Amino acid sequence: MQHIMDYKLHVGGMSAFALQGHSHYLRLGNEDAVWVYGDDVPKWLSKLPLNAKLETRSLSLFSELDLGLNDQDDQRSPASASLPWDWTLTMSTPERAILEALDELPDHESFHNLDMVFESLANLRPRRVTELLKSCKKIKVTRLFFVFADRHDHAWRKRLDPEEFNLGTGDRALVKGGKIHPRYRIMVPEEFVKAEAGDGA
Repeated sequence: MQHIMDYKLHVGGMSAFALQGHSHYLRLGNEDAVWVYGDDVPKWLSKLPLNAKLETRSLSLFSELDLGLNDQDDQRSPASASLPWDWTLTMSTPERAILEALDELPDHESFHNLDMVFESLANLRPRRVTELLKSCKKIKVTRLFFVFADRHDHAWRKRLDPEEFNLGTGDRALVKGGKIHPRYRIMVPEEFVKAEAGDGA
C-alpha cells in the first residue's frame, strides 16, 4: 500500500515499538493488533482476511503530519530487512510512537504495558521529542508523557522543560478510581502518583 498504491500510511504506536524491538510481552493468538495511521485509509482494508486485527487512526494527533517518521531520518528500519527492491516500511520512530501509544490510554492500551515500554526508552532524542511535543494537539498526551518521563527519569528528561509545552489548564479525568497527579493535573492510577513526584531533575 505504501509503495505500489501510494497510500500515505504508516505503522505507529505499539506496532512500531514491536517492529523496533521495544515490546515486553508476547501476545498469543490473533489478539495482537496492527496500528495503521493515515487520513486516506481505504475502507476495504479492514475487510481483508488477515491474521491480525487492523486498528486505524487518523493523523490528527500532530499538526506536522510527517514529523517523526523513520523515512525522514534516512535510515532503514529493522522491519524492512525482508522487503523486496530496497523498500522501506514507513513507521513511527520511538519518539513519535510513544505519543501515539499514550493517546490510546486508557481504553485501548494499559498503563502497565506502557510503563514497561517507557522503561526501555533510555535513548530518545530530546530534540525530536521537543519537536513532537510542540506539534502534539492533545493536552492529555503531553501531560501523560511527562508523568511517565518523570517516573522513569531517563537522562534525556533533563533536557525537557514542561513549561515550554502546552499543558493546558484545569484537572483532567482519565481513569476511574485514580488520583490527580500533583504536577500534571491528570487522573492516573494511584501507583503513578508519588508524594515525592518531582520535575525529572
